[in-house]
Amino acid sequence: MSNILLVDDEKYILKSLSLELQQSEGYDVITAQNGKEALGIIASSDVDLVMLDVLMPEMDGIETLRKIKNLKPDLPVIMMSAQGTIEMAVKATKLGAYDFIEKGTFDLDPVLVKIKNALGFSKLEKENIELRELLNKRYNMVGSSLAMQELYAQIERSGPSDGRVLIYGENGTGKELVAHAIHDNSNRKNKPFVKVNCAAIPDDLIESELFGHEKGAFTGAISQIIGKFESANGGTIFLDEIGDMSLKTQAKVLRAIQEGEIERIGGGGKTIKVNVRIIAATNKDLLEEIEKGNFREDLYYRLNVIPILILPLREHKEDIPDLVMHFVDEYCKESGKKPKVFSSDAIEVLMNHSWPGNIRQLKNVIERMMIMINHDDIMAIDVKWALGMSQEKKVKIQEENTLKDMVYESERDIIISALEANDWNVSRTAQQLKLERSYLHKKMNKLGIKKPYDR
Repeated sequence: MSNILLVDDEKYILKSLSLELQQSEGYDVITAQNGKEALGIIASSDVDLVMLDVLMPEMDGIETLRKIKNLKPDLPVIMMSAQGTIEMAVKATKLGAYDFIEKGTFDLDPVLVKIKNALGFSKLEKENIELRELLNKRYNMVGSSLAMQELYAQIERSGPSDGRVLIYGENGTGKELVAHAIHDNSNRKNKPFVKVNCAAIPDDLIESELFGHEKGAFTGAISQIIGKFESANGGTIFLDEIGDMSLKTQAKVLRAIQEGEIERIGGGGKTIKVNVRIIAATNKDLLEEIEKGNFREDLYYRLNVIPILILPLREHKEDIPDLVMHFVDEYCKESGKKPKVFSSDAIEVLMNHSWPGNIRQLKNVIERMMIMINHDDIMAIDVKWALGMSQEKKVKIQEENTLKDMVYESERDIIISALEANDWNVSRTAQQLKLERSYLHKKMNKLGIKKPYDR
């Protein structure tokens, strides 16, 4: 049964309300006659709900509420007053009070409804916190939205099997984290997890990277090298950005899947048996790549046994506040620096941004502000600076409202968003925007675009 703390300097209120709550609903009731006594009980006892009088000597209810919220932010508090005003109720609510009751018109039925609602809300909050902590610990991922809960469920279902997984998602959505989580939730969790970034390895080296080579197999092969498939034997190999793999290498990966064996370059036809689970990931539409002749259809169907789609951040923005807290905590633990507090306006700017670079971009922006901003409170203007928004130019557009200015600002915003999405890698951004790299550099100079760290 729930424990309710009644705080009031009038003894007859404590006595009468205590009896009503105990006899009608069976609540366990603790009483206190002032704020200081109440804070001592809250600090040392298990309290589920506080019913707190506003007008008390020495420390009034508003000050007591403020201290309760500093002590236990999630503890629900219902304020009570015989002289309640709308202004007082609003002030208490802003400080974190769950509800407000007028003592002069005590009607037990609506009071009991408010108590049950507050206790139910508190229980749900505790369950959500426990769920987030469990999921964060288990998967090293953050978020409790429906999209994230579905993702966790897919990890739970796919992990224990040996089925090949194909993860779809835009850049920066956390495909590698999902692959790690699937491996950690599998029977292979104590075996190697080996990652290969297919987009980062040149075509003439990827075959050697995947399958290894013997000494003297080609110029520069001064010793035997064990490939990633062999290194992952018994565990999981994660083929990131598989859509960028050459057709020649795709054929060899297909053979490794079908036959369960690989051959080192220069190995003289000697095959090596490997037992690996393959998890692949891509930010491309592989069916479209098949139509273009860039990806093998047979390999696609071999890999696409368990498809998992990670939604972009713009489709589960309700996770942004939790992600911000996580990245701030993560940075502070690594750097030993004091956390910064984000205002509601700052969070609103973050929530309204489109995040073309997804969670990776959000992490970079948070880290940028933690490093570059000196004050402890992050405001909306700080977030806009970190996102590359120029306040001066926006004001100018509003004042002059010329087509030239609007085109200037739109072009600037598009390029900044694309740079953010590609971690400010100019070559990749130019490729995405279908521009020459030198032309993009000229545009950046003309539009006054610089990497935030360089400002």
